[in-house]
Amino acid sequence: MNENSLKLVYFAWVRERIGLTEEEIVLPGEVRTVKDLLGWLKGRGEEYEAALQHADVIRVAIDHEHADHGETIAGAREIALFPPMTGG
Repeated sequence: MNENSLKLVYFAWVRERIGLTEEEIVLPGEVRTVKDLLGWLKGRGEEYEAALQHADVIRVAIDHEHADHGETIAGAREIALFPPMTGG
C-alpha cells in the first residue's frame, strides 16, 4: 500500500452489489469527505451505483471509528462501508 492509497472494505449487501470484499484505491484530490467519497464511488460503474444508490443510509467507519458523511477522510488508512443495522 503506498502512502496515497486507501483501503476500502465492504460489508453485507454493499459487498454483494459491488462484488468485492475490499480494494485499495488512490483518491482524486477533490474527494475530501465521506460524502465526496460515496459520490465518487458511485461514478465508478454500475455495481457501485447499485450499492450506493441510497448513499444516505450507508454507514461508514474511518479507521474503525464510526463517522458521519460530513467527516473529512484526510489521513484515513481504511474506510469501511456497510448498510444500516437491522434486526432486534
